[in-house]
Amino acid sequence: MPRKGRKRVLLYALAHARSGDKGDTANVGLIARTPEDYPLLVREVTAARVARHFRGMITGPVERYELPNLHALNFLLHGALDGGGTVSLKTDAQGKVFSTALLRMAVRVPR
Repeated sequence: MPRKGRKRVLLYALAHARSGDKGDTANVGLIARTPEDYPLLVREVTAARVARHFRGMITGPVERYELPNLHALNFLLHGALDGGGTVSLKTDAQGKVFSTALLRMAVRVPR
């Protein structure tokens, strides 16, 4: 249940995303649609929440890097690609779909 005065929205309403591969690690960039949305992304989209969102899809930790000059966050999802693009049997061996999947995560925003 949402906290009083807050509603849940999917990240795609607040941000763009792009992803790709670095060996066995998926690299996901999350860019705020407006500079005003960036502090909300910093508060709501933590490494721990992203790790929970991708539970069962990745085998390693999640690292988060803040890029305030770009109003963006960058996530490294370790153990996401079953060995990497050249050896993985996954359908998405380059991790291109992780950005779309992250944009489907719900966050709380002020009403």
